[in-house]
Amino acid sequence: MLSGALLLLAALSGIFLTGGSVPLAVSDQPNLARGEAIYVEACAACHGANLQGEPDWRSPGPDGRLPAPPHDASGHTWHHSDRVLLDITMRGTAAVVGRGYESNMPGFGDTYSEDELRDVLEWIKTQWPERERAHQAQVTAQDEAQR
Repeated sequence: MLSGALLLLAALSGIFLTGGSVPLAVSDQPNLARGEAIYVEACAACHGANLQGEPDWRSPGPDGRLPAPPHDASGHTWHHSDRVLLDITMRGTAAVVGRGYESNMPGFGDTYSEDELRDVLEWIKTQWPERERAHQAQVTAQDEAQR
């Protein structure tokens, strides 16, 4: 019982220290099936059914915007912390980058809940090889330690 109380106290401390949002590492178990379904519904049209992204994703298209990057190991998604990925997913790339940056990546925070979008990100992570998952977990831990 004492260990349960300590765990609850640690979780509540995390909520207060992060301004009310719970980091992915503290949240409940993700619903990977829901994450996959939302990915298919909202993300696959641009980022690919197999997370492969759009062709020539590193080169701006005719509109000057970068195509959708892959979310598999060949892309850079795993270089970012959970907090950054969730922020981009919720608000859109242009809102996160700022300074007049333009992107075709919309925010989905008005369409899906934060928990649903966390499930999408957790499902994407299950598709990465161990090396990329470990790197991304380290980046997330460093980001959380700096907050």
